[in-house]
Amino acid sequence: MMPRFFNTAGPCDPAYHYMLPPLRRLPELRGFIDRMQYVVVHAARQVGKTTAMQALARELNEEGRYAAVCVSAEQGQAFDADIGAAELAVLGDVRRSAEHDLPELLRPPPWSAGPPGDRVRSALAEWAKACPRPLVVFIDEIDALRDDVLISVLRQLRAGYRQRPRGFPWSITLIGLRDVRDYEIDDGEGRLGTASPFNIKVESLTMAGFTRDEVAELYGQHTADTGQVFEPAAIDRAFELSCGQPWLVNALAREAVDKLRPDPREPITKEIIDRAARALIERQDTHLDSLSKRLREPRVRAIIEPMLAGEALGDIPRDDLRFAIDLGLVRQSEQGGLVIANPIYREVIVSDLAAVPRASLPQISPTWLDEHGKLHPQALATAFLEFWRQHGDAMLGSAPYHEVAAQLVLMAFLHRVVNGGGWIEREYAIGRGRMDLCLRLGDVTLAMELKVWRDGAADPLARGLEQLDRYLDGLGLPSGWLVIFDRRTGAGSAATRSRQEAAHSPAGREITVLRA
Repeated sequence: MMPRFFNTAGPCDPAYHYMLPPLRRLPELRGFIDRMQYVVVHAARQVGKTTAMQALARELNEEGRYAAVCVSAEQGQAFDADIGAAELAVLGDVRRSAEHDLPELLRPPPWSAGPPGDRVRSALAEWAKACPRPLVVFIDEIDALRDDVLISVLRQLRAGYRQRPRGFPWSITLIGLRDVRDYEIDDGEGRLGTASPFNIKVESLTMAGFTRDEVAELYGQHTADTGQVFEPAAIDRAFELSCGQPWLVNALAREAVDKLRPDPREPITKEIIDRAARALIERQDTHLDSLSKRLREPRVRAIIEPMLAGEALGDIPRDDLRFAIDLGLVRQSEQGGLVIANPIYREVIVSDLAAVPRASLPQISPTWLDEHGKLHPQALATAFLEFWRQHGDAMLGSAPYHEVAAQLVLMAFLHRVVNGGGWIEREYAIGRGRMDLCLRLGDVTLAMELKVWRDGAADPLARGLEQLDRYLDGLGLPSGWLVIFDRRTGAGSAATRSRQEAAHSPAGREITVLRA
């Protein structure tokens, strides 16, 4: 038998993959189905929606009461301007799924050639009438359909709803990224809103990430199969970095056991999980790359850019905020503020935004390393100021987010410093008024606070020193950097305003102040 492994591509199968009981995360869904109701399940990508729906369909079929099938609407995505073609594409997947998952007696009859705009309704009605069991349909990737096609399909489902249970599916569940009322409709009115064509749904359910205990349970399956142990600190670190996001939980473990520690006699340590996280961030696998592509969308940028700057959100439409949350990019923290969903996404976002500045960097000699290859912070400060005097103003235009361009250029420079041998940790969130960075290279840890001095504001030196004290307290460090980017009109060129100063924090720490 093929050994099981950590899955990062497509739905999980218990025969091949380590996985948690999928229905545990949606315990209430079965009750809605038994009550002949229509439901929406929405959650961010790759949290286990499809896996759970396929498992529930199998369970229902094995019980013998229902004929259940999980289908995908994604096939219709290519036909957003042709309702009839999109319907045929979706119905093609319905038939293929039924032929794969159901015995011949329960499969749909040949479809009648209905007119465009009614093919989904009539096909499901014919199947429900011919099927000897109540028909349960899970429609995955429903939000792959757009505009008129989506409206048409939803209206057809609503039209057939009245003919249940013999003339239409007993229960239908729509699965996607967003609640149905938030689906985008380019019809001049923005979104479906409260007048949704699918107002027959009784509930919108979502799936949360794994708890720390569930991460331990998942990793424990690997230990049971192979004998390779995940140390408790490694489990804690995996949960801390992923916040339980299922794809990340699996991806960290896969990187650790398949690439970094393939010998099952060697335990997985916290340090191995850290190395796995760095590899994921640098490589930006498909899941992470798909999130990065969203950063250029105006409504996402309107949320992420002020978060990077530590500023309050402006007049953001509530739907746009909900969109960013539904994508899984951000979440409400326990303290009430908006934060990036997990530390790995936090690094991926900044790494992606700093990619163009990184590519634009000139050749820089690593003068910040001593003869033993160890980082020398003072030499690094000198090298950065020299770089900024020569290239800072010119490189600001290479950053995709104008309001945090200076911070992104500095981070591009620091990536050149660590050059794959170190690690940069970043902290930023709504209303913090700054960004914190922690550079780790060898046995040197350098913490810095980034502030921007804008028109009409006071010199942020005093406030920055106070904030840096708190950051250094958390890291247990005796000193750090305060970097102040002077973006005031008339502040002069980078060549004239860039300098180094010495200061002491309120707690008496020695602070290097870099003005750029």
